[in-house]
Amino acid sequence: MKRGFYTIMAAQFFSSLADNALFVTAVELLKTNGSGEWQRAALVPMFALFYVILAPFVGAFADSRPKGEVMLMSNTIKVFGCLLMLFGVHPLLAYALVGLGAAAYSPAKYGILTELLPASQLVKANGWIEGLTITSIILGVLLGGQLVGHQLSSCLLSFDMPFFNTGIDTPVEAAISLLVVLYGIAAWFNTRIPYTGAALMPMRSDPNKSMLRNLAHLLPDFWQCNQRLWQDKLGQISLATTTLFWGVSGNLRYIVLAWSAAALGYGTTQASSLVGVVAIGTAVGAIVASLKMRLEHATRVIPLGILMGIFVVAMNFITNLEVAVPFLIVLGALGGFMVVPMNALLQHRGHNLMGAGRSIAVQNLNEQLCILGLGGLYTLCTSLGLSAYGAITGFGVLVAYTMWLIKIWFETNTVKHRAELDRLINIARHDELHG
Repeated sequence: MKRGFYTIMAAQFFSSLADNALFVTAVELLKTNGSGEWQRAALVPMFALFYVILAPFVGAFADSRPKGEVMLMSNTIKVFGCLLMLFGVHPLLAYALVGLGAAAYSPAKYGILTELLPASQLVKANGWIEGLTITSIILGVLLGGQLVGHQLSSCLLSFDMPFFNTGIDTPVEAAISLLVVLYGIAAWFNTRIPYTGAALMPMRSDPNKSMLRNLAHLLPDFWQCNQRLWQDKLGQISLATTTLFWGVSGNLRYIVLAWSAAALGYGTTQASSLVGVVAIGTAVGAIVASLKMRLEHATRVIPLGILMGIFVVAMNFITNLEVAVPFLIVLGALGGFMVVPMNALLQHRGHNLMGAGRSIAVQNLNEQLCILGLGGLYTLCTSLGLSAYGAITGFGVLVAYTMWLIKIWFETNTVKHRAELDRLINIARHDELHG
């Protein structure tokens, strides 16, 4: 791997570490403020909101500037959102602003991989990026849980700056202050990301028109990119799979917190550890997939999605920690092994069809729409009294059934469009061998 890849990994690690610690901190802040359960559940769809609203623009923006610069600007937005939460803005609004930074960050983070590395290293690079991201999720949720816990928060609050009153008096405020520092470290690594020399694609397609009209022009362009991926016989399968996976995984992070409280009687600090356990399994699965899977064989992992859905439903029957830990590791590993090759295949097809930034933005739109839809449904059901057990059953059945439909869809494509699929797979094989 090129040296710049490791700089990207470091920037991604610290940014994702802070994102996930902030999620747990925001949950505790809402709980401390006496907010309803539905508001805590709403953190997930609020984070996804700007991914959906800005999807037509962030991909084009990432393609119009050096991607390291875009990542730096995005981290700055995250810092601002963090500070707003610290200074008393409602956590849902402040966390939505952090989601805005994440929405702009993602196309640059993944798009730069196709600019920096050959196709032969895409699966491996995705495995390391996903593995590192998931490691940051593990450490992030653990860090967030510990920061709002009594022991670590007491140490932070005991620190006093001479001649200066910080106004930080609660565990949550101390936690958020530390997370601002983590975002700052990620921003420093962003400044060290090398310029890849890839051709930039200006957002102003017509310099004689106003910026507003040029932005409006991006809407039909983005819609065409979205259609192009859904019409591609390999792109549509990988896009459907990753959309479902991230839609469920994004909400499962909170559902595990709720399930831990219901099944094991855990508080925020203890429950955050089990979210980390799922992420450990996902990291293991992602790394194994990066070592064992080839780009041309990515579609072979589809049946694992059905099995993952069955495992989600089976969570309802677990009532003790000794069974829960290995079970959640296996559940995470199934998802990690499935998503890495499908994600790499989707990036490969998107890069060939429309460019790196735009393809990642299309992927983000679909995935975050799924997170937003499922999260909104879960929030609504929670406000109406649905238990964590009911939500887990619904999610598991949905995953298994939808992955079964995707499997049937791919088999139908194999029968009806064998020649086109063979051509696309040969392109992937050629790019992987000679990229």
